[in-house]
Amino acid sequence: MPVLGRVTGLWRRLLQPLNRSVRTRFVTLALLPLVVGFPVLLLLLAGWGGAAFEELLVFKVRSDLAVAATYFERVQSDVGRSIEALASSEALADTRRQPRTSSPDALLRERARSLGLDYLLLLDARQRVVAASLPASHGLRYPQPAVVLAASRGTQRATLDVFSPVQLAALSPLLQARSHIELLATPGARPSRRNVSDNGLLLHAAAKVPGQPLVLVGGVLLNRNIEFIDRIRHLVYPQGSLPIRSRGSATLFLDDTRIATTVTYPRGGRAIGSRVSQEVSEQVLGRGQAWLNRARVIGDWYVSGYQPLLDSRGQRIGMLYVGFLEQPFVLAKWMALAVLFVLFAITMAAATWVSWRFARSVIAPVERLRQTMSAVAAGRLDARVGALPQQDELALLAAHFDALLARLEAQNQAMLRWAGELDDKVAERTRELAAANHTLLSAQQQLFKSEKLAAIGQLAAGTAHEINNPVAVIQGNLELMQELLGEAAAPVLPEIRLMREQVQRIQLIVAKLLQYARPSEYAGDLQQVQPQEVFQDSLLLVGYQMNRGNIAVVKQWHSSATLLVNRFELQQILINLILNAIQAMPQGGVLTLSAHDAPGSDGRPGLRLSVADNGDGIAEADMARLFDPFFTSKHDGTGLGLWVCQGLAERGGGVIEAANQPQGGAVFSVWLPCEPALAAVGLAVL
Repeated sequence: MPVLGRVTGLWRRLLQPLNRSVRTRFVTLALLPLVVGFPVLLLLLAGWGGAAFEELLVFKVRSDLAVAATYFERVQSDVGRSIEALASSEALADTRRQPRTSSPDALLRERARSLGLDYLLLLDARQRVVAASLPASHGLRYPQPAVVLAASRGTQRATLDVFSPVQLAALSPLLQARSHIELLATPGARPSRRNVSDNGLLLHAAAKVPGQPLVLVGGVLLNRNIEFIDRIRHLVYPQGSLPIRSRGSATLFLDDTRIATTVTYPRGGRAIGSRVSQEVSEQVLGRGQAWLNRARVIGDWYVSGYQPLLDSRGQRIGMLYVGFLEQPFVLAKWMALAVLFVLFAITMAAATWVSWRFARSVIAPVERLRQTMSAVAAGRLDARVGALPQQDELALLAAHFDALLARLEAQNQAMLRWAGELDDKVAERTRELAAANHTLLSAQQQLFKSEKLAAIGQLAAGTAHEINNPVAVIQGNLELMQELLGEAAAPVLPEIRLMREQVQRIQLIVAKLLQYARPSEYAGDLQQVQPQEVFQDSLLLVGYQMNRGNIAVVKQWHSSATLLVNRFELQQILINLILNAIQAMPQGGVLTLSAHDAPGSDGRPGLRLSVADNGDGIAEADMARLFDPFFTSKHDGTGLGLWVCQGLAERGGGVIEAANQPQGGAVFSVWLPCEPALAAVGLAVL
């Protein structure tokens, strides 16, 4: 606690000069972040930039190593494919069939030269040389049998293997001489008593000769293969891919010894025979892990990538290396940091000048605010800070302070505006109430109409009942009169027949009245009818309207089934639908009548009768109310036609539907069962 108290007291003493002046505080707050943050930012940038720079170099060398490894694998594949193609060629087969006219040895020498191979050998089933591009090789047993055995089983392989000096000498003394490399003292290399490396690293492949117990094998020695390693370096580091003072290199290692490299000594000459450092050797050859880091190569630091090379048995036998000189990249990094330092210094100087100007621009408005507050405190309510030259928080504060005195007037205006809005809302609510009252009145009128219709129905039922009694008496007396008169009634038989017809007409009218009054109790008689005939009768009844309206009729009869329905009710439905369709086409059009088989929703057999027009169609808002009583879109309509049609269709066990057609116009469809279940719907056949 005493230590904390002393620190707090020291901090207060340091801040005491700042508390005496607003100017000092503004200047300190403006410059302190620059003075403290500039060095810290530079240090962070140097640290982060250096780490990012090293990661970038490692990423580049990783991609370079991948390119080199891909090229190395492609060379292996090319050697294998070339040997396989030669083994299957007609030229080799001709030399075997006609050895006197064409020598196999000459063919193999010519092909080895064109393919860039050091040797091509043709082996028999015992792996003995029967033809060769090398002299004095006949009868020699091939030193690496694994590749040959795989080829004899039909598996073409191209792989790396290490050949001993004796094996190389058996193939060719020239190959043995090329593999002889004197080891050079290399600082940091793994301790070794060897002075010479005599082994050879060969890339070889074998392929079976089709139809013959022969195997063709060829290879190339990678020791001192300058052309091969230069090709890798040019592929990985082409002209212009590195900075001017940098250079790229590539190397093939046998164990830890450079056997082919582009790395040179300062005094000249390639560094063949030098060795890799012990750290790299242990990681790549010992643990089989790639090395991607900076490494010292013949006195210079290179950003290096090492990758192990495997022989035919999967053993690590050497390394593939690519890398580039690090120094030019390091110089470029420090130059970039120096440029950033200069830019930061210029930025800090400019920021200091701008901060000083801003400090001065803050002090003057603060003083004006203080003076205005003092005037307001003294009672001068008309005092104002006025407009400030800058547009910042101080300007907003001054504007807000100036607006305080004008707030009362703004509030009074707001009150007046709110009063007007309240009046508008009251008027709007009044209009809504009037609309609701109108809706209620319409509903009451519809209810009145419904009650009136109900009364009319009751009256119609009573009237029909009263008429039926005298009609029955008249009909009975007519029959009795004809029976009593006998032959004497012959002169008046036409009059009697006419009276009977009129009585039947009266009975039909009474049935219609009863049907309207009690539709669920009285349905009339049912009979088998053809829909096409009812359509034809309906067209005759509306012929005048069709001729006046210039209507063309299209008939589509796709069913010959009959319906057990009341013929007059079905005719009433169709006439109503046809008249509606004609009225929907005041300028004329096409009326389409159709009948086709259609099972119901429950699977019952039935017929669908459709009446379609090409008028304007049905409005979406009216679609849900089409079959409501008293709903109509016509000026002189009652709104009962479709409602009555729906009742007639449902009493017959059917369904009536309406829809708009995609090509325009509306279609009304009536589905009726072919064999309605009369008991289920309570119908009576009279």
